[in-house]
Amino acid sequence: MKPWNVEICDVTLRDGEQTPGVSCTCEEKMAIATLLDETGVEVIEAGFPVVSENEHRCIKKICSMGLDARICCLARAVAGDIDAAIDCGVELVSIFFATSDLHMRVKYRCTADEMLERALRMVDYAHDHGIQVRFAAEDASRTDPAFLRKMYAAGAEHGAEYSGFADTLGCFTPVEMMQFMDHTGSKISNKLAIHCHNDLGCATANTITAAEYGAFQLHTTVNGIGERTGNARLEEVLALLRLKGGVDRYDLTRIPELSHMVEKFSGIAMMATKPIVGKNAFSHESGIHIAAMLEDPETYEYLRPEMVGRHRQYLLGKHTGKKAIEHVIASKGYTLTPEQVHWVLCRVKEISEGKCGVSDDVLMALLREAQNQGTA
Repeated sequence: MKPWNVEICDVTLRDGEQTPGVSCTCEEKMAIATLLDETGVEVIEAGFPVVSENEHRCIKKICSMGLDARICCLARAVAGDIDAAIDCGVELVSIFFATSDLHMRVKYRCTADEMLERALRMVDYAHDHGIQVRFAAEDASRTDPAFLRKMYAAGAEHGAEYSGFADTLGCFTPVEMMQFMDHTGSKISNKLAIHCHNDLGCATANTITAAEYGAFQLHTTVNGIGERTGNARLEEVLALLRLKGGVDRYDLTRIPELSHMVEKFSGIAMMATKPIVGKNAFSHESGIHIAAMLEDPETYEYLRPEMVGRHRQYLLGKHTGKKAIEHVIASKGYTLTPEQVHWVLCRVKEISEGKCGVSDDVLMALLREAQNQGTA
């Protein structure tokens, strides 16, 4: 299979920090940027420089770190925003404006053509100062497709290196994304960037669908943090690119460290059931599953934990079976009779049905008791 032609633009330091209640120090942002760079992310969106003087200084520091990743920032179609980007020293600026009729009417109070003309002047202004441009449509998924095509064509004519499509409200489904790619995305003359939000739970699916149908730049955040319900999750997108898109240049083993770092700095706790990085992602309790996996892990693991720097766990609970308990007992260095094994299994089920976890300490106590009491 020919690998998909894509790059990652991670926006954790900008959109991720727009998560309610999240604010990272400059040192924390630099640490995240370093790990993103070591993972192989090609573009890091370091922030929105006009937000504050501190934001401006931090972006400038990240630009001076000497990372392999190109550094990007956000800007409205306003000269002052572009000046701030120039001063920071970014290589790429994302010039955005809202393109839906609703946003035009409420936010700009001008016609679409007037707003487009204003934005194109900023594209030229950025290029005059040696910065690449992503010409991006906010609320693109609710924008008249004819105007999107007009906007993207005009941006490309003015030399914009990227056309940006933002599903700002997360209202697209993968089928709608496929239709957009077929009717509009695949027809633009420069590189298409996809930025998906997760309001309906489709951000990662929409991003991967766009990639499969030809989108080049994929926007992600670590752990999926971001406005409201967040963005496409870096860890999921990278795993899907490896498994479905044949893209193997990213170091997926850095994902756990990156995820834990962002969890710590953001204060956003990770659900145990989250794919790739959740505590339970590679944990198995079902006796039927574990019995098969002891023969061949592929029976119940599509993504191998080693690929993403994790390891599998066999947990004990009410669904545990005989083969699983025998395996765990042996792994602890114990040799028990069949009667003792059966006693331990029954006790494990009793404890777990009382909504108590069978921790390692509890298990070891059971094994000692079984051994000391003979057949109990």
